Order: sequence, then structure tokens, then C-alpha cells
Amino acid sequence: MSSQKRSSPSNREATAESSDPETALETARRQLDRAAARLDVDDTVLERLRHPASVHEVTVPLERDDGSVEVFTGYRAQHDSVRGPFKGGLRYHPDVTRDECVGLSMWMTWKCAVMDLPFGGAKGGIVVDPKRLSDDETERLTRRFAQELRDVIGPKTDIPAPDMGTDPQTMAWLMDAYSMQEGETIPGVVTGKPPVIGGSYGREEAPGRSVAIVTRETCEYYDYPLSETTVAVQGFGSVGANAARLLADWGATVVAVSDVNGGVYDPDGIDVAAIPSHDEEPEAVTRFAAGLTEDDSPRRLSNEELLELDVDVLVPAAIGNVITADNADAIAADIVVEGANGPTTFAADTILEERGIHVIPDILANAGGVTVSYFEWLQDINRRAWALERVNEELESEMVRAWTALKDEVERADVSWRDAAYAVALERVAEAHEARGLWP
Repeated sequence: MSSQKRSSPSNREATAESSDPETALETARRQLDRAAARLDVDDTVLERLRHPASVHEVTVPLERDDGSVEVFTGYRAQHDSVRGPFKGGLRYHPDVTRDECVGLSMWMTWKCAVMDLPFGGAKGGIVVDPKRLSDDETERLTRRFAQELRDVIGPKTDIPAPDMGTDPQTMAWLMDAYSMQEGETIPGVVTGKPPVIGGSYGREEAPGRSVAIVTRETCEYYDYPLSETTVAVQGFGSVGANAARLLADWGATVVAVSDVNGGVYDPDGIDVAAIPSHDEEPEAVTRFAAGLTEDDSPRRLSNEELLELDVDVLVPAAIGNVITADNADAIAADIVVEGANGPTTFAADTILEERGIHVIPDILANAGGVTVSYFEWLQDINRRAWALERVNEELESEMVRAWTALKDEVERADVSWRDAAYAVALERVAEAHEARGLWP
């Protein structure tokens, strides 16, 4: 099935962006204001939701392998807990900031509400390049971070999970450090752990699986048979690779994939099962592309070129702010399914909507991660593990149920998928605030 070209609207003054990238916090607040304008929500509740409940900034000293000491800054933003404990990832990245953590914690609140999970939003991290750390240094940094956050996290208060630069091993160290200080094993303090210590089977694959499920449901809704659908995936990490492989298994033709250095494109389809994900083998797509010759059918392309391919479905699954006002007019896909957090800026979203491109927002598409984290939390509380088959069946059911609720709102209110997602989420959170009231 080929994509249909659309003309660009002439007046874009309202969607112009400054030269500075839009922050996660700016985007989150704009999206909140847009959703609130369509709903009858108490102004006092909205004002509370514009701000985090708390932001914790901590100093994390680390003894390096050579005996020197380096001091890092860590954050934990806790946005809203009206529906349950705070929930959200911890990232190790040099660009972590307070405002980024606040904005991402807001998205987590909406994501949990869209999935109707009994959690609120949180996010945190350390300003550090994990590639500069040895395994021993990462462990010491994590254990010290756990100690600094000890009073503000816990299975009934705030439950961290892996994010950029962290993984199941990081969560294992954090859980162990917290448990040692508490004097008992408390697996429910984090999710995304290895299954051998209370982690859930299927947790690592869950965000990519949910992207694939949502893509499948959306394609069926808009009459795009997967057997005739072309897909381009930017980012071949855990989310992008798992989504691409599942969609290929279900009959779609994945024509392009990429990593941080660029990607490959083959209109006849790429054998995505033959390319390791970034987690399995860092920069495997780069090495695959390096082996291509001019005689090969696949060709190399940049990440920017991948975004503008003439495909049915585009899955930006790498980093935030890759679709902006500068390139939104060049997006040729009919459907965009957001695998990454915040890949589309507010201004670009407006342009895509004007052009009739359906954007399935991140707070639904990649919510498989927090959903299986919820399953993990339940397993930890009950000390009873689920089989992988049950996890995947439960995830399928929850994702289809959430997608259907948004589809019903899209049809009822004649709004975009993102507006529908925020309307459903905000209504649920606002109702909880109004029911509980403000204490004292």
C-alpha cells in the first residue's frame, strides 16, 4: 500500500518553534493546557497538575576505580500520586536535567491514567555518561544513589524502573541496596529486575510489544492490512527492535531501521530478525550498513532521511524531539506510532494533524513497559511469578482495552489520537483529585 501525499497548509505562524529545542516540561504543559481546554476540569486541579508534587535533587559521590572521587547530581521528580504510588524510570545520561525529569514525570502520570493503572508519574536520573563508567563504578554509583533516595522511594510510595542508560542489573543493585538498609528483601521497590530476583518475564520486551500491538490495531482500524503495510523504524534498541520483529512476524514489511549513526533502507523489506538490537550488540545496524555495496538492494540512509521515507507507518523509537516544525511537512507516512518518549514536538504535532497524519501518542504506544511493571509489582507483592505466556496475554488485553477507549474518544469527540489520550487521562486524574479533595 503506498502513502498518499498531502499538501502543506500555508499559514504556520501558530506552530513556529524557536531555535532552541522544546523541553519535555514545556511540551507536557502545553499538552495539558490543550487537553484542559476541551474538558470541564476544576481550575484548582489543573493548577496542581501543572506542577510536580516534589523534586528531589541529591549529590552522588563516586569513588572511581583509580581511587579518585567524582561527584554527580541526581534527581527524582514525583508528579502526582492521587491514583497510587509514583512510578517511573531512572536514566543515566549526561543531558539529564531537573525540568526534563519533571516533564517526563508528567507524561508518566498521563501514561498510567491512559492504561488505568493505580500509579502516578515519576522520573529521575543521574547526570552522567554511563559509557564512561566501568561496571564496578556503575554499581557503586547506583548503590549510593539508592541510599540518597531511600527516604522517598519504596513499594508503596515510589517505584523506579529502567530507562536510558540503565537496565535490569541496575535495578538489581538498587533493590539490593534498598533492601540491605531496610533489613529485609523488598523486591517491589523497583521493577524491571531480572526474573531470578522478582522481575517479570516479558518486561524488557513490553514497550516494543505494545508499540506493535497498537500499530496492528490502528492499521486494522484505518484499513491497512499488515500484509500490505510498509514500516520504517527509527532506533533499533529494545523498543524499536521488538516492535519491528513482531510486526514483521505479523506480516508487515519493515523497509528501514536505524541506530544512532544512521540506517538502512530496502523497499523489498529487511530481515529484522537477522540484525541484533542495540542491547544485544551495540551499533549492529551500523555494522550491517557498513557491509553493503552498491550492488546490494538495501541502501544506507541517515536518520533524518528515514523519518521522511514514503511508508505507511513511521515508528520513531529512538529519542525525543526528532519530528519538529522543521521537518513535519516532509513526513510522508500516513500513521506515526511514537515508540520513544516525546519524539514529536508540540508545533510538529499541530502540523501533522493539519496534514491528516494520524499520530498515536507515546503515552499509549509504549505503555507496555509500565503495564508489565505493574504486573511485576503485583507478582512481587503476592510472591508469585507469572509465566511469560500469561504476561503477554494480559498485556495484549490491557493494550487493546486502552486503545479501544481512545478510539471511542476519537470518534465521539472528533479529535486527534493525542487529544483523545490526554482527555481520557486528564479526566481520570481530575476525577480522582475531586473525589479525594485537598488536605488540609
